Amino acid sequence: MFSMKAVSFKNGTIDVAGNIYLPDSFDEDRSYAAIVIATPGSSVKEQIGAIYAEKLVGAGLIALVFDPSYQGESGGTPRDLENPSVRVEDIRCAVDFLMTLAYVGEERVGLLGICAGGGYAVNAALTEHRFKAVGTVVASDIGRAFRAMYSKAELVGTLEAVGRQRTAEARGGEERRDPWIPDSLKAAEAAGMTDRDVLDAVAFYRESRWRHDNSTNRVYFASFDHILGFDAFHLVPDLLTQPLQVIVGGRRGITGSFEDGERLFDLARTTKDFFVIEGAGHYDMYHKPEYVAQAIGRLVPFYTQHLAG
Repeated sequence: MFSMKAVSFKNGTIDVAGNIYLPDSFDEDRSYAAIVIATPGSSVKEQIGAIYAEKLVGAGLIALVFDPSYQGESGGTPRDLENPSVRVEDIRCAVDFLMTLAYVGEERVGLLGICAGGGYAVNAALTEHRFKAVGTVVASDIGRAFRAMYSKAELVGTLEAVGRQRTAEARGGEERRDPWIPDSLKAAEAAGMTDRDVLDAVAFYRESRWRHDNSTNRVYFASFDHILGFDAFHLVPDLLTQPLQVIVGGRRGITGSFEDGERLFDLARTTKDFFVIEGAGHYDMYHKPEYVAQAIGRLVPFYTQHLAG
């Protein structure tokens, strides 16, 4: 059992909306280890972050999950902006917030990143050493993932299109928002999409019980000039000092998260572990109990060991 309460904290002038999960035995006079959870791109705090938060809090940890700036219940305009540098700063600001809570141990804060949130989490931890342990589940470097979708000509063409769109909006034109994924399995079928990972994503976000009204499935088009220039992991050998737990699904797919996990693990020069959950695809790791349980079974001892204080 656990309790959850809505909280908010600032990233500059933006109000970031979050939920903090407290264990059933919570005593505000005690000191607890706390985990900041960085969620996938397009996801809101009620989805994957909530699934993992509930499992972590069940093990006696405090968990904080939040909507990124410009998304969900958090503030900021333009809406649906996905800016990696802002996502990383959100994570730093989440630590600022935890440091104001007397029941959070100052030396007992960990970080968990899932999918694109894994890339953002690692990137934040490079310079945010208040995190004492870093875990990832199907971590994705969102910049690499999107760059891999394009030929060089298409990459340049996309950036030129972003420039034209920004010019149009600067002159008063309408903002452009595109779908992250098809809005339904029927729409995916009509578009001729057959890739299993794509269909798994659509099924989870758009047609499962985890669909949420605050998850718009739209990305502000000008986000791509930020996304396409981002590299989550390139400074890992130089700046990542915290213990690292990398968890990947054993079924490789179009997301490239298995390969991103391998790259992250190979780059790290710290205490590290690489764990493969056999049979699990990328999106299986979001919510399927048999796979989430294995990830939690690895994460809880990891955090317990390294966040002992």
